[in-house]
Amino acid sequence: MLRALIEARLSFLISGGTGTGKTTLLSTLLGLVGARERIVLAEDSAELRPDHPHVVRLEGRPANQEGAGLVELRDLVRQALRMRPDRLVVGEVRGHEVTELLAALNTGHEGGCGTVHANTATDVPARLEALGTAAGLDRAALHSQLAAALSAVIHLVRDRDGRRRIAEVHVLERDAAGLVVPVPALRWGADAFTYERGWPRLRARIGGAL
Repeated sequence: MLRALIEARLSFLISGGTGTGKTTLLSTLLGLVGARERIVLAEDSAELRPDHPHVVRLEGRPANQEGAGLVELRDLVRQALRMRPDRLVVGEVRGHEVTELLAALNTGHEGGCGTVHANTATDVPARLEALGTAAGLDRAALHSQLAAALSAVIHLVRDRDGRRRIAEVHVLERDAAGLVVPVPALRWGADAFTYERGWPRLRARIGGAL
């Protein structure tokens, strides 16, 4: 299913707590991108290691002692867009760059992805809302952009025995108030994934890639 998600060029975020393997999974999925596609990575520090022949890395930089030379993640996202990427990737969405990322995904940049720190998949909209509000984007505008920009959330957990795994895959829908709500499509059961209410929507978006 994850390979089909990549092949269908759906945009997605990988969510999870600290140490759940978000970066590792994203690196693995980027290795499934077609060899002719150009991936542009924007990261505060280089952590992603995709096995892919066409990767461009953009890395943030702290200010020097005089306070000059600062390069923030939002600057990297803007720079990445000028490079005409086939896939725009933000290593971790945790600041003002959320506005640039959502805008990019709403203007024809299919297949974009990244990670976000969240304890549950249902926490992702609230997390992005907090980041967007801090960047000056009002709640209604953020949810409108989010609904159009992202197709799925892949949530990771770390079991008590230390095993890291995918717990759920959610699709995003809007409720009666216009707010984005994650709806489970796949959930890991005792032995395998079970299909949930959002599965028909996810399957329709994946289409022939599945």
